Amino acid sequence: MTQDVEEHAQFETSAQVDPPSANERPLRATADAEVLDEVAQRVLWLATSIIDAANRGRKNPDGVKVGGHQSSSASLVGIMTALYMTELTGRDRVSVKPHASPVLHALNYLLGDLDEKWLTTLRSQGGLQPYPSRTKDPDTVDFSTGSVGIGATAPVWAALSHRHLADRFSETTPEAGRFISLLGDAELDEGAVWEAIIDPEVRGLGNVLWVVDLNRQSLDRVIPDVQIRRLQGMFGAADWQVLTVKWGRRLQELFAREGGELLERRMDQMPNEEYQRLLRSHPGEVRERILAGVGEDAEALRNLLEPLSDADLAEAVRDLGGHDLSRLTDTFGQVAEDRPTVVFAYTIKGRGLATEGHPGNHAAQLTEDQMQDLAEASGMSLDDPWHRFDADSPAGHLVGEAARRLRREEIVHQPAPEVPAELGWAPKAVTSTQTQLGRLLSDLVRAAPELAAHVTTVSPDVATSTNLGGWINKSGVWSIAGRHDWFADDRERMLRWQEGRRGRHIELGIAEVNLVSLAGELGSVGQRWGRDLIPLGVLYDPFINRALEPWTFSLYAGGRSIIVGTPSGVTLAPEGGAHQSFNTPSATLEVPGLTSWEPAFAQDLEWTMLEAMRRLHLPESQGGEAAYFRLSTRPVEQALAAVPEDPLLRERRRRQVVAGGYRMSGHPTGEDEVTLVGAGAIMPEVLRAADRLGALGVRAGVVCLTSPGRVFRSMQDRGRVGESARSAIVDELFPAQAPAPLVTVLDGHPHTLAFLAGVRGDRTRNLGVTDFGQASSMTEAHRIHGIDAESVVSAALDLTGRG
Repeated sequence: MTQDVEEHAQFETSAQVDPPSANERPLRATADAEVLDEVAQRVLWLATSIIDAANRGRKNPDGVKVGGHQSSSASLVGIMTALYMTELTGRDRVSVKPHASPVLHALNYLLGDLDEKWLTTLRSQGGLQPYPSRTKDPDTVDFSTGSVGIGATAPVWAALSHRHLADRFSETTPEAGRFISLLGDAELDEGAVWEAIIDPEVRGLGNVLWVVDLNRQSLDRVIPDVQIRRLQGMFGAADWQVLTVKWGRRLQELFAREGGELLERRMDQMPNEEYQRLLRSHPGEVRERILAGVGEDAEALRNLLEPLSDADLAEAVRDLGGHDLSRLTDTFGQVAEDRPTVVFAYTIKGRGLATEGHPGNHAAQLTEDQMQDLAEASGMSLDDPWHRFDADSPAGHLVGEAARRLRREEIVHQPAPEVPAELGWAPKAVTSTQTQLGRLLSDLVRAAPELAAHVTTVSPDVATSTNLGGWINKSGVWSIAGRHDWFADDRERMLRWQEGRRGRHIELGIAEVNLVSLAGELGSVGQRWGRDLIPLGVLYDPFINRALEPWTFSLYAGGRSIIVGTPSGVTLAPEGGAHQSFNTPSATLEVPGLTSWEPAFAQDLEWTMLEAMRRLHLPESQGGEAAYFRLSTRPVEQALAAVPEDPLLRERRRRQVVAGGYRMSGHPTGEDEVTLVGAGAIMPEVLRAADRLGALGVRAGVVCLTSPGRVFRSMQDRGRVGESARSAIVDELFPAQAPAPLVTVLDGHPHTLAFLAGVRGDRTRNLGVTDFGQASSMTEAHRIHGIDAESVVSAALDLTGRG
């Protein structure tokens, strides 16, 4: 982040005032309606001008459309102005729908949180981002949005994360306000939204508020009426408070007149598509379009409309609740505090612009003449588009008061717990990495209790099957409401499922998207409130695919976490193809800011997991990153790891393990006739193949990779001159002076390790899983997919030209 960005809160503007007291909330009814409308009009102008400057105001040598969403921004202007000017405090956190980022920047500019120089930089390098970004925008952005549906649910998981943090560290966790999602109605098509609202813990979050910008237009279509009614019912069924702001006060006054019930019924029953067509009609046509199809009540309705001119009637039918700031503020005052609330605010896409209500307005840009008309309507000028309110004007006073309420206190960051290099207990003689995960977490409570106190595990109803039982017995299950354990006195029950406010495990339903979204917010609590947690989520390895996009987006947004995928591969043979995985090693290797680990042995898992915990909250410049662990249920003889007993050699092995891999050969590297490279649960086959080759007179070296991603990164770093953080592990494992053919093998897609051919230019044979699995024994599965010891031996013989 540049110095200019870091200092954005220090700009001298008329809106800068002292921060509010801790418990101050605004008085919603004190804002004058005309002043609010004046501010809203200025926000509309600024947001539209920010997009206009990016398109008409900048040279575009590439010829690629810059874009922006003037119409989508316009529909949310009234809602955001009402919220920011009358409702929010510095403790509140707001997620803004992706296409309304210019509105957020316009408000931040008026509030003194953004310098004028940024207003012409939308969608340019180093400038304002196309969609709100916590990590890349120069002004205050609470949630990154842009992945449709994920930004909508992020405040839910942030609210849950704050409640969990406060229960764990009540003495140091600052008070939170509301967690607000401003989302487009089309975002409600996303399954992630419904997975979130029906979670049992969410119904207790009285500080969650969603406001749906119900402009009834998505990119391609007008949303049917029945869909809106269904959405309202679904929220109600999930025990959310449902509020609807449909009509503005002007239209409501018409409804209250004699015969007004006819107009109200006509407007309520009018299909969305017809209403959108009404908006695009000439004022002289509006009256007859309203009367069309009314039948015997047409004359009475005509009498009601008679006093209105064509222009007044055309404006009246546009009077929706989402643009009536007084109605909005009144509605916000009705929000419950004992459960989450959704407000459906009816709006018009493009409200106040020449593109208002047009079915093709999603990406439309105003022309220069249309911008000139908007400038005149806004009391602004194209020559001086960025003028703020005079500090002594009513609008200036309103903005200044809002800026004071929204000012945030500096975050006091609590020191992070120290992460030991190892815990000091030897693993069982025969165990799996999945079993070792459970033991590692249990040992953590004894060996490093302060570190364990910061760990929060999360699982989608697979805690016991992924070996978290011991950890849960010691740490408990976190729940807002708590539940009585009716099996507590059952002596045959091994798992003590004690739910309460002090637990360290959070159990979700079978919804992996919820899991990674919550993990991302748990990973952000230090940035928001000063106390870091270590979120560790567990799911079945093949299901990381359905969660990869929201998890990747949470990493983009700055919320790091550790996710464990277990069991993995075709080694889980009897389970069949439904639970077998093949592409996860490759897919997770390619995610920025993430290291994927696939340790073969228990000690390797301990070392790498502790390293992942250590790096989780470090700055990116110091190696900070998230982590993915791919574990197995296969019991493995731990003696195969041959961990050195000598302290010096043991520490050397540990450093190699966390760097990405180590050699297991008993002879010098230069003596390899062929090098076998493996990772994870397939290492027993690799070692068996090396012994078999030795018996055939072929000297085979063995390399055990703990993180193919780390080794790939090391190879890439070789070409980066002058970088101090370069890793030499790739050259240590595959020294240039000792070339040898490579056979790579893992229980996953062979593409994952194919890059090793480029380290020294060795001839390479890549073995792995390229077909869907099937139920079988483990031995049969390995043979079917060509990753058994015999297949490794055969590939090595081919490369060395033997028999």
